[in-house]
Amino acid sequence: MSLRTQLSDLLPSLLPSNPSEAIKGTELIRLVRLQLTGNYSDASLRYHFSIMSCDPASPIAKVEKGQGYYRRTAPVPALSGAQELVALSQGRLEDLSGNREAVDHALERVKKFRAIVRRASEVNGRFPFEFRHAFAAGSPLGNLWKYPELVIVDWQTGDEESEAEMALDSRMLALKQRLGLPPFRLCSTRLRIQASLHGFREDFFQAVSSAMWTQGGELIYASPIEDEALADGLRALNATFGVGVSSFGITVEALDDLPRAANILNAHPKETEALMERIHFDRLAAPQYRDHIDWTSLEALRRESDEADELIEWLTQCVEAGSASHFTPKN
Repeated sequence: MSLRTQLSDLLPSLLPSNPSEAIKGTELIRLVRLQLTGNYSDASLRYHFSIMSCDPASPIAKVEKGQGYYRRTAPVPALSGAQELVALSQGRLEDLSGNREAVDHALERVKKFRAIVRRASEVNGRFPFEFRHAFAAGSPLGNLWKYPELVIVDWQTGDEESEAEMALDSRMLALKQRLGLPPFRLCSTRLRIQASLHGFREDFFQAVSSAMWTQGGELIYASPIEDEALADGLRALNATFGVGVSSFGITVEALDDLPRAANILNAHPKETEALMERIHFDRLAAPQYRDHIDWTSLEALRRESDEADELIEWLTQCVEAGSASHFTPKN
């Protein structure tokens, strides 16, 4: 039996499932030797640990920050985004074991995470716009590649601030208009619950595609990204395509402990402050922004989406009023 085959059989019972309890290589070698058949050098074992940790099918993963190895969890069904859940509800969703309760539970997690990102954006002086109808039941699967869950708008604001709105910097607004630049920055934001070596490329390229008409894009995960190979893969994609990648550091278990999405969105200031303290934000790679919006693509999107039209109408109203206010859905 080859060394790799033996390690594939032995490692699941030796490795901890929690990355915070990761075993260092020296200790793992000691444990493996107790059950291993054959005489292999430490260097050979370390080499196999390293190579296998980059293989999504292997049971071993290396921690992203620090030293040590832990047990890689089994692949998670593609229930990490609301758009998958809703768009597939008329078809393939039933193929995912037919457990309606589990699906509802997963969808509730997604709603909570959307609410958390919205509130975090607002707390940090940013203005989120949420696409909902684009992912309604019966919507084409192609919408997964056209629309982000959120567009986060950054304005150049002045000194006057309030809970509801911020005054725009009139001089900066006038200068950008003279230069033909938009007075705001649109960041297309794709949200996912958990990253995996099996699905991170699809997550990333959906984020790339849905950001084509904005000035930049970001892929945000709820859960921490603790697999070194996974983090390296996401950084490599960012270096080529420019979409940022970050994590809110909120585990699935922590999401389950939080109140429902509506409660998060309507929380009192002290409750919101307590929620923000539970976020452990980690930016793996910063987004690369363009100066201009692809107006042709945005206009095409506007012709087929009432929500895209609402986005443009909202931005126009803010410019005309000279103040950035948070978007209020019409229904």
